[in-house]
Amino acid sequence: MDGCSSSLTPMRMSLGENVVVTLFGESHGLAVGALIEGMPANNEINLEQLIEDMVSRRPGSGLASKRKETDDVEILSGVHKGKTTGMPILLLIRNKDVRSKDYSFLPYQPRPGHVDHPISVKSEGAADLRGGGSFSARLTAGLVAASSISRVVIPDDWKIEATVGALGGLEGDAGIALAEEARKAGDSLGSRVDLVISGLPVGLGEPWFDGIEPVLARALMAIPAARAVEFGRGVNAGLMRGSEHNDTWGEDMSLGEGADGALGGMASGAPIHVRVTFKPPSGISLPQETFNQVTGMIEELAIEGRHDPVIAPRARPVVEAVARLVLLDLGIQGGYIDE
Repeated sequence: MDGCSSSLTPMRMSLGENVVVTLFGESHGLAVGALIEGMPANNEINLEQLIEDMVSRRPGSGLASKRKETDDVEILSGVHKGKTTGMPILLLIRNKDVRSKDYSFLPYQPRPGHVDHPISVKSEGAADLRGGGSFSARLTAGLVAASSISRVVIPDDWKIEATVGALGGLEGDAGIALAEEARKAGDSLGSRVDLVISGLPVGLGEPWFDGIEPVLARALMAIPAARAVEFGRGVNAGLMRGSEHNDTWGEDMSLGEGADGALGGMASGAPIHVRVTFKPPSGISLPQETFNQVTGMIEELAIEGRHDPVIAPRARPVVEAVARLVLLDLGIQGGYIDE
């Protein structure tokens, strides 16, 4: 075909089937954001809530990258006089504090633990690798923005709350101290976010592949650096007997404390407990060895970019956002939310 120099299949970054959220942008490009298709019309946007949600995940403070981004959201379409129109909603978040010189060694020295080499091969060298490009956690800003827009459609009694569960296996101040220690050493730390979903109508969800847990797991595992998703008793269920694990139905057909919140892919009426485990951020300033494709030798590489020493504090609102978007999609699919 004239003008076509590659047979590569275009890559997509979309979540959902009824309400589809497509992410776009690169960490060091002009902007990141999201396109929302299928959002019901005539719902009023809460701009104050949108600002609050964006502040909760932006970098620049606490246990976070020192990159300074305001994360102001520009709503370019799909909203008129403060209400959704039913047309696609385009959300734009401009990048204002990029430092691309920190990545001058790419693509010839792929960073340990990063996607540099696989995406370079897949894109035939076309990918923007600066700061992780389209694979950067910077793109989660679009997820949080899209989720915030969807709040007005989600029923008020559907509660979605995520908290920082552990940093390096430790909770509270002990975990924070351990993360600070890793930061000072130029290293990073693994972490966990705990999510509780409650108030869902019994029966929400579909059998098998479109069940609440399968769809949530797939979406949550797409968050950068996620390495495990557990529901209910998680891996500990493999150590139990059926008599221990089975949940008893009460006289009012409710389940007791700690029961599984989903059975057969559908909401059981009990809260859904989820744990999302994140690996230590791969971007660390400690020197590491990697192959230099120019010299043909294994050489030491010290990364100068600005990175989070631990992921859970900034991933917490992202986990909530992903869960909200999944429930919105399932709610519309099952007829619990009007289109």
